[in-house]
Amino acid sequence: MQAMREVRYDLSTHRSKSVSDVPPGPYDFVITMGCGDECPYIPATERDDWDLEDPRDMSPAGFNEVRDEIEARVKVLWERLKTV
Repeated sequence: MQAMREVRYDLSTHRSKSVSDVPPGPYDFVITMGCGDECPYIPATERDDWDLEDPRDMSPAGFNEVRDEIEARVKVLWERLKTV
């Protein structure tokens, strides 16, 4: 929560969800993060696995690097999807 607070995003009202809490889809796009073939199948027109290290046991600086990488990838994806 601290890493997100540093970029002015409040996660205090959010909660983690299980994949079983996600409606079955299909979706236009599904992003998974570093689980490759082990990710549960969620039907989607497009899929991508962002091979990112799990920051759970990283230092705050390492955690922030992963956070910033996710942000950069989301921005690229957003720009791509706006043109579709």
